[in-house]
Amino acid sequence: MATPTQPTPTPELSGNVLFYSKPEPLSRDLHAKLGLRRMEKPFGFAAGSHVVPLTVTEFQMAGVCYPIIFAGERYQPLAIMGLTPGSNLFVQPDGSFQIGAYIPAYIRRYPFVLAADESRQQLVVCIDRDAAMLGEDYDLAFFDEKGEPTDYTNGCVQFCNDFEAEGRRTEAFVNLLRELDLFKVKKAMFTPANPDGTAGEPQQVAEYYAVSDEKLKALPAEKLKELVGNGAVSQIYAHQMSLAGWDRIFALALAQHAQAAAANLN
Repeated sequence: MATPTQPTPTPELSGNVLFYSKPEPLSRDLHAKLGLRRMEKPFGFAAGSHVVPLTVTEFQMAGVCYPIIFAGERYQPLAIMGLTPGSNLFVQPDGSFQIGAYIPAYIRRYPFVLAADESRQQLVVCIDRDAAMLGEDYDLAFFDEKGEPTDYTNGCVQFCNDFEAEGRRTEAFVNLLRELDLFKVKKAMFTPANPDGTAGEPQQVAEYYAVSDEKLKALPAEKLKELVGNGAVSQIYAHQMSLAGWDRIFALALAQHAQAAAANLN
């Protein structure tokens, strides 16, 4: 289990992590006077990301709000939260999150994260030192007067450890789908409206991997029974049903564009 670390020797952290511009290993020596400020609208850090990674156990909750796709060489599950890079339709300009929308665990763990320490071949707990909610005028301390992690910090560390475990479960789920050859390439198409109200030319906004319903139905009965037994079918169905949410993303994008155009006219 990852725990807050000392800064000596300085860990050699590897990899870039979405949202985290300045990750630092959490330590009492560096961050004894640091803590987290309570912010009513703290999600501004996610405003520039139109996709957010998901774990498989989030599919049913996230699928109500976002299309869930698989992308990249690793077939990473992603929640689609916007149509273009730099625009998250669910994070408002003031840093608030759209009421009623599911907030992925990837976002909720911020500003904490586990990072790989290559020199010691282990994961260490880090914070994003540039996070707006961090400061010395805090509401929740990272360390107590004895230099020990507070209950708040321990809870955040546990959340990160749980998230890491869910990540491994997600990787196993994806590998299973790949072994069964259930993926196919799909395209998200958007048909804009012309100024006269007629339908414009369809535009491709995304190409991604999705589970093929035809391939799923073609599996041998014993394999389908196995997928039902281990819960994979429920997650597959949540993913497939979520793809109807592309229409919601299109509608939100059009509404945002219309609001921006109206604001420019005023």
